[in-house]
Amino acid sequence: MSARVKAWLEILGDMFWLRPALVVLGCILVAQFGVWLETAHVAGFDPSSPDTNWGYSGGAEGARALLSAIASSNIGVAGTTFSITIAALTLASGQMGPRLLRNFIRDGRNQTVLGIFLGTFAYALMVLRTVRTVEEDPFVPHIAITGALVLALVAVGTLVWFVHHIATSINIETVVDAVQQDLCRAIATHSCDEPGAARPGDAPIGRAVSATGGGYVQALDEDALADWAQEHGVTVILRVRPGDYVPSGFPIAFLSSEIEGAKAAVLDAVTLGRRPAALQDPEYSVRQLVEIAVRALSPGINDPFTAGSVVDHLGDALCRIAPRHLPTGVVLREGRAVLVHPVTDYDGLCDAMFHMIRQNAAGSVHVLGRMLDVLARVAEVERRPDRAAELSRHADLVVAAARRDVADPSDLADLEDRYRRFRDVASDG
Repeated sequence: MSARVKAWLEILGDMFWLRPALVVLGCILVAQFGVWLETAHVAGFDPSSPDTNWGYSGGAEGARALLSAIASSNIGVAGTTFSITIAALTLASGQMGPRLLRNFIRDGRNQTVLGIFLGTFAYALMVLRTVRTVEEDPFVPHIAITGALVLALVAVGTLVWFVHHIATSINIETVVDAVQQDLCRAIATHSCDEPGAARPGDAPIGRAVSATGGGYVQALDEDALADWAQEHGVTVILRVRPGDYVPSGFPIAFLSSEIEGAKAAVLDAVTLGRRPAALQDPEYSVRQLVEIAVRALSPGINDPFTAGSVVDHLGDALCRIAPRHLPTGVVLREGRAVLVHPVTDYDGLCDAMFHMIRQNAAGSVHVLGRMLDVLARVAEVERRPDRAAELSRHADLVVAAARRDVADPSDLADLEDRYRRFRDVASDG
């Protein structure tokens, strides 16, 4: 599956209306099928017979009243469900940041719940239009009405479950854990067990390829671009990576030599969109977690425990990276580098994780101490000297911030003690 198709599927997941629309369409088709069964008498089955009717057995007037009650109640509950969802999104936006709204919108369970209520409403309407009284050539679709009863009971259970789901989904620990799971999946996808090829020191610079329109890089089809470069015997040097914003007319790539059709090949491999996507950007989930921590440290919220929890989850992500290798951004074909593109390295990942939290945690002894503890735990499992040096750099920055902003001598002594423990762990490693 190409990166452009994956980016398109990622965009479909952000459409809150798509899944409810499919559920409504399915319910309409089921309603039509139920009415058809009533008139077809498949294999001699007569649903109106007292011997075979195990569902609804009333008349036309009762059927109309029942279907009207189901339709009116479900459209009302659908409005209530939508209101609850909007309230949850507003709360999440105010306390955890507007970028986390994407996680609530993409939640398939929220979309399915809305679809069930709207689908039950549509099902009842489709069946209601076929009910006819004695004056209108009597017809009562017993099977379809029984299906409406079943859908009504399902909607009742769904409403109870939805209230529970919303109450748990806006819990800060649940949100942090969900984003951390996305980060872990991104780490597993964008890292490998073996080291990649080294980046060439003398990257060729030739004809530039500029973007025709601005936007965020959502996906990069590096395999297709590498195959094209190998076929034409050139080396492509990309200057952007997923998550970067590309201004209109900005040169996004250089080719070692001028080849006809190069601009079309490069632009087809780079998917631009109006907003960042988590598809190929491992820092996307990191930025979401960091935003939660930074907002928790703001004077209006002042919740250092949430910030400390975020730091713990970031440390877990670094521990998962310890035995793995991050990509170097070099794609080889037959031993030759045909594509070189920027990637997220270990230093950049640590900077994205800790810089903003440290800058906003100035004077917060709890958060600074938690950062030193987490860095010590990561250093205990990390075996590569270059990564250990990066962890030491961040520990130095944390203790420097503490010496600058923490006024209480006892608090500062506690942080200095934690810093010494980090140094002991790092030296032992």
